Parts: sequence; C-alpha cells; structure tokens
Amino acid sequence: KAAWSHVSGTVSSVAGTIAPILPTQGWRIYTVADSMPTFDPATYRLRVGGLVQEPVSFTIEHLRSLPRAEQVTTFHCVTGWTVPNVHWAGVRMSDIYDLVRPLPDAGALQFVSNEQPYIDYLTMQQSLLHEVMLAYEMDGKPLPREHGAPLRLIIPEMYGYKNVKWLGGINLVAHEQLGYWEQLGYDQDAWVGRSNGYSS
Repeated sequence: KAAWSHVSGTVSSVAGTIAPILPTQGWRIYTVADSMPTFDPATYRLRVGGLVQEPVSFTIEHLRSLPRAEQVTTFHCVTGWTVPNVHWAGVRMSDIYDLVRPLPDAGALQFVSNEQPYIDYLTMQQSLLHEVMLAYEMDGKPLPREHGAPLRLIIPEMYGYKNVKWLGGINLVAHEQLGYWEQLGYDQDAWVGRSNGYSS
C-alpha cells in the first residue's frame, strides 16, 4: 500500500495514510512510486540468484514454458477489502528451485519489485505453501499492468502488501529482513485475520 496517490496523471501526498488508485471491479490499486513500471517482453528478465548453485535470468517465455499452475483464490487487503474468486495462473516456487538449486544456507527469499524501492521477504518454508505462485495471468488474460505485469507474487494466506508486483528479481538469502511496509510498522508475517491492527 502507499502514501502516494496517482490519479489521472496527478500526484498527491497523503501522509500517514494508504491511498488507493484506480478502483475497478472491487480492486484498489496502490503504488509507492510516481508511476507504474512498464513491461517490454523483449527485454524483461526475472533474475533469480543469491544463495543458489545456478543463477538464472528468466524471460517471460521461459517462465511460461515451466509447469503451469492454476488456482482460484480470494485476495485480501490489510485495509479491509477483498476480491473473491480471482483466477491466477503461473509458476510454483518449487519449479524455480529445481532450476536454480538453493544452497543449504538459503533460509529466505527477497522479492525485488521493479517499482523501486519496493521489496519484501518470505521464508523458504512460506514460499512452498500450496497456493504461493509467481503469477503471469489473471482471470484468463495476461497480467495487467496495474496488477503487476508481467509477473507478481501471489500468497492468498497473506495480505496484499506481501504479494509483490512487477517482479524483477528474487534473491535467496540466509535470513528474512524487513520489507518496504514492515519498515513502516506492518507485520513481517501478514497472515490474513492474524496480522497487526492495520486491517479494519
């Protein structure tokens, strides 16, 4: 979520609040930068490295060639709204791990957004929860720009601020640290219904 609102090309500061943009079909889209990242399929790469045996730079075509996973889940925002029955398609982290081969001392993942300076973390165990995925499709269509095109993290069991959009990199690290919103007081583990008092 963000302390910045961008509507019709204007930027306004909303200090201390979470300001939505583009409310459509139950969604409220948030940004922390002054514009959303753009996606060029010719140049896009998802770089997965850090504590791995084989760092890989994935094109979107390479990601789509991996075993496809699909699920229908509810998206929960910590500010209190939800969108039910969202159909996602993408890649499970286990299939990424098969290619990069994590080192024994890898205990967490840093997810780096192309929307700088947005980052967040999951433990290795959390990344292997049944419905965690790197999604490239939403409701039967390629992921829209406002939802994080071309790739975003989906964790239905956690609030939306952990579901990093516009993914550009994943770094395997020894321990999780504080992500963008955790540095501002949000819970490290954003379990739906069990997180801190920011939900309503």
